[in-house]
Amino acid sequence: MSVQFLIRLVINAIALWVTTLVVSGIEVSSDSTMGNIGTLLLVALIFGVVNAVIKPVVQVLGCAFYVLTLGLFALVVNAALFLLTGWLAEQFTIPFSIGGFWPAFWGAIVMAVVSWLLSLALPDAARE
Repeated sequence: MSVQFLIRLVINAIALWVTTLVVSGIEVSSDSTMGNIGTLLLVALIFGVVNAVIKPVVQVLGCAFYVLTLGLFALVVNAALFLLTGWLAEQFTIPFSIGGFWPAFWGAIVMAVVSWLLSLALPDAARE
């Protein structure tokens, strides 16, 4: 694994942790602090895989919707991908849950903003 991949994974895990604090309906329900950290890292990994594999396909297939809605369709797609991440976590019996579309909608926005802000704090060499 590359250092850049690990940095991105930690950033997503931290953004996910902030999201669980800010958005009601998104929960990590592990019994210990180490369990919570492990859960956040696993869900961040699932989130990264979902965004790397499925999001480009959805963007290509839904290109007309992006244009027609002036990009607002991206918010719905991000919420759906976040819901998919929660569903996959449940399938792997990871103690993480998302309580519906609206928590996923707001959670995806918070995740994007927090991970962007954390990425800005990195030196230029680590961002590339």
